[in-house]
Amino acid sequence: MQPEALNCPNCGAAVASDHTRCEFCKSRLKTVACPSCLRLMFLGNKFCGHCGERAANVETVANDNPGDCPRCKRQLESLAIDDIPVRECTRCGGFWTNIATFETICADKEKQSAVLSFISTHPAESASSPPINYVPCPDCKELMNRSNFARSSGAIIDLCKQHGVWFDSDELPKIIEFIDTGGIARAREKEKIALQDERGRLRDEQRKLAMMERRSGGARFEDNDGGIRGVISALFDLK
Repeated sequence: MQPEALNCPNCGAAVASDHTRCEFCKSRLKTVACPSCLRLMFLGNKFCGHCGERAANVETVANDNPGDCPRCKRQLESLAIDDIPVRECTRCGGFWTNIATFETICADKEKQSAVLSFISTHPAESASSPPINYVPCPDCKELMNRSNFARSSGAIIDLCKQHGVWFDSDELPKIIEFIDTGGIARAREKEKIALQDERGRLRDEQRKLAMMERRSGGARFEDNDGGIRGVISALFDLK
């Protein structure tokens, strides 16, 4: 794709979109997508130069201990994107955020748009996919769990239950697209069907167990996990 001429948000000079620094005022430049027309603009521009849409307000936040990128081991940069607190790796384009903020992004379309508009169309220095392995939490340094978001989205996120969620550069857009296309509702329906099937299976097991007890004169049959009744109690919180 041919670079296009954009205006530096600091001095207003025309600069090619593939430049990372202004030739005139030497300001650092980062291209982002307009939340409305998806055309390129520089981070820091108040409005899109193509359609006039207001750009997301992105500010650097002071943080004495932002932690290191789980992938690159480079120190993360703390940002507020329209008051959404995130930490970004400026090398690989990955994001770190706490669970409450992630839930807010999932539930609010305006915040989704703001975050998506910030994600650069050229986020990483390396085009290779990150290796599939367990990576440490930026806060506690413990290895995080890997999880398929909503069990069916195809976006594998790294999760620290204590501190937050790590997204590689392409994962958050996948999750937002999954939510916008009704993925959460579909996942909940699948879980509901699976739960109903499991309840039916357990009822059948319970009936079989009762018949065996009657035939054996009341003797109880248990498995190594405490018996079928124990499984049912654990699943359905029966007393």
